Amino acid sequence: MHNAVLDMIENYNCSSTDDYKNALKEVIQEIALLGLFRGKFFDKAAFYGGTALRIFYGLQRFSEDLDFSLIRPEESYDITPQLEYIQNELESYGFSVDVIKKEKSEKSAIESAFIKGNTLTHMVKIQTSELPEYILHPDEIFKIKLEVDTDPPGGAEYEVKYHLKPIPFSVRLFTLESLFAGKVHAILCRKWKNRVKGRDFFDYVWYLSRGTALNLYHLEERMKQTGHLREHEVLEKDNVYELLFSKFDSVNFKQAVSDVRPFVREQDSLNVWSSEFFMAITKEKLMIS
Repeated sequence: MHNAVLDMIENYNCSSTDDYKNALKEVIQEIALLGLFRGKFFDKAAFYGGTALRIFYGLQRFSEDLDFSLIRPEESYDITPQLEYIQNELESYGFSVDVIKKEKSEKSAIESAFIKGNTLTHMVKIQTSELPEYILHPDEIFKIKLEVDTDPPGGAEYEVKYHLKPIPFSVRLFTLESLFAGKVHAILCRKWKNRVKGRDFFDYVWYLSRGTALNLYHLEERMKQTGHLREHEVLEKDNVYELLFSKFDSVNFKQAVSDVRPFVREQDSLNVWSSEFFMAITKEKLMIS
């Protein structure tokens, strides 16, 4: 394995198998971003979601996926050429992975792909000799999903940030205010079925703790795109508070905590979660621009 990768792994101070697994995936995510940079992907696209927050803003939870959005709609966009850049970059750093496009079963504005590899093979490569091999099944596969939104809603703003490992490179990201709008949209509009996505609520607390203002116009455009607002409707600030309070009142926060717990080291931070907690911090901390 490349020395740069071993140096990156060391920074995680891993003490358990799950720590090493998460560190391995995150290093692969970072090198995949470098591959996309080489492919000039960020000339027309931007990075967003939990992994963007984790890598560039130090969000204290692990995130599994790589989420991107084109800057402008492009109905015929194909992610395939970028996958070769990712594959080549990962191989150059010693990873034995497959980078495969997910074929669509129906028409969609999302282009998807997966990075897949054998967990045990790579755990050995990153020299996790203190962990007994029997705790990992020899056929266990890690999977990192990449998604590109080819029909982005309006109102988003962007910035360029620099990452220094394994070498310096640049990435275009949504601004924090626009990222926050995407997260509030997920809380209000995501179809959870029977499983509450606690990661959304963890991120929501994180944004409030930083004093991040919400990009109201981008939230409005997202809600119109998903049919949660009519085209002629205007989303007012008071509406956002009302919608959030209604959502918090309906959420099973025990399920939410259960969902996010495997991705969080500071478990005690989840003990206060309740509808009352989320309503109180929203009243006190939410800023809307």
